Amino acid sequence: MDIVQIINDIDAFVWGPPMIVLLLGSHVYLTFRTRFVQRKLPTAIKLSVTKDPDAPGDISQFGALTTALSATIGTGNIVGVATAILAGGPGAVLWMWLTGVFGMATKYSETFAAVKYRVRDHKGDMLGGAMYAWRRGFEKDGRVPWWAALGAGAFALFAGIASFGIGSAVQSSAMTGIILSNAPGIPAWGIGLAIAIMVSAVIFGGVKVISKVCEKLVPFMAIAYAWGCIVIIGMNWEHVWPAICLIFECAFTPKAAFGGAVGSGIMMALQFGCARGLFSNESGLGSAPIVASAASTRNPARQALVSMTGTFWDTVVICALTGIVLVSTMLANPGIMEGGTIAEGADLTSAAFASIPYIGTPILVIGMILFAYSTILGWSYYGNRCAAYLFGKRGVRPYQALYVVVAFLGAIGVGDVVWTVSDITNALMAVPNIVVVLLLSGMIARETRRYVWEGNLDEADEAPIPVVEGK
Repeated sequence: MDIVQIINDIDAFVWGPPMIVLLLGSHVYLTFRTRFVQRKLPTAIKLSVTKDPDAPGDISQFGALTTALSATIGTGNIVGVATAILAGGPGAVLWMWLTGVFGMATKYSETFAAVKYRVRDHKGDMLGGAMYAWRRGFEKDGRVPWWAALGAGAFALFAGIASFGIGSAVQSSAMTGIILSNAPGIPAWGIGLAIAIMVSAVIFGGVKVISKVCEKLVPFMAIAYAWGCIVIIGMNWEHVWPAICLIFECAFTPKAAFGGAVGSGIMMALQFGCARGLFSNESGLGSAPIVASAASTRNPARQALVSMTGTFWDTVVICALTGIVLVSTMLANPGIMEGGTIAEGADLTSAAFASIPYIGTPILVIGMILFAYSTILGWSYYGNRCAAYLFGKRGVRPYQALYVVVAFLGAIGVGDVVWTVSDITNALMAVPNIVVVLLLSGMIARETRRYVWEGNLDEADEAPIPVVEGK
């Protein structure tokens, strides 16, 4: 058995029924515990563009949201959706969408816990995430139980490792692939070097520089990509409703689609839909709360609501648009799957956007490059904070340097196996994050009732933010 097969077997195991039950079960459970906090989406969207300058924090609420979105709106929304359709069938799109709808409650809850238990470092900068929720959430008389310290360390370790895959290598590999498919004469090492320079120019400046870049980049690229999707949907209009029906049918019945050229089966649709849904919106992963902890917010509920909108935009809107575009394109062009020419997600997405004369392919190419680049920036901060937790401030610079090196290596030769490895590390970091959120769900539900449902969103949290000494 070769190494690729072993990795695929591990991926199938970690994303088997137990993980799906844990993920979807948590989404549904937290939806009820927060009294369907998704109902507050209009308020959350309004808060996301509202400044709160007098509140404690390092960056604006919008800056934290766009930085988190920069890490989630990426190849998962484009290639990831196509990969899920090819492997799990059209029904995977519905499971991705449902993962997003119910995942909004999980994103809210994990962010609430992260902001509630955030701390300051020796310079006054905010630190937060599941590792601090584990420690401060169960600390008594200045002592942290061994199991809480283990949960904190496990999350930081898995998230730090995951950042090199999902955040760096996968994205630079995707950038290289899309560039070479349209300009085959460019050497891969040259693309890798350009990526390394572009990444280095931003990430060494810290979260404030990253957030400023993302505030400008994310809205532009998201609107441009959504516009391209809407144009294709308009061109395939007569196939849109049949595409939606096929998505629902394949999600609940073992139906082979497009002559058996793509995956089929309820379990395959559910498995790949959930896996790619988490890869896309990261609800339950624990990544976005790391940067949300740096936001200027007067209480945890405000930033939790803002973070919740990230899952809405990422999966409920953009992934849904992508799924409908791809399935309707396959229905409109029945021969697209013949001959085995469409074997990878990138090929299917390219074929769909190529249907827009003149500008379709450039939109996809530019969108893929910007999405992947912004994801590299966002995940660099996540890994940065995990390295700081595990090794102290002395671990940050080595981590950043290694992160850039991995981005270069990803550009010059990492294949599809990286997607599989990223799926595995996603699952490994999701487990300690989901567990701590579930353990703290009573506190989250109680304070959500106070802040959100009793009309106290403008109330300031008077609890002091402790300072931790760096190593």
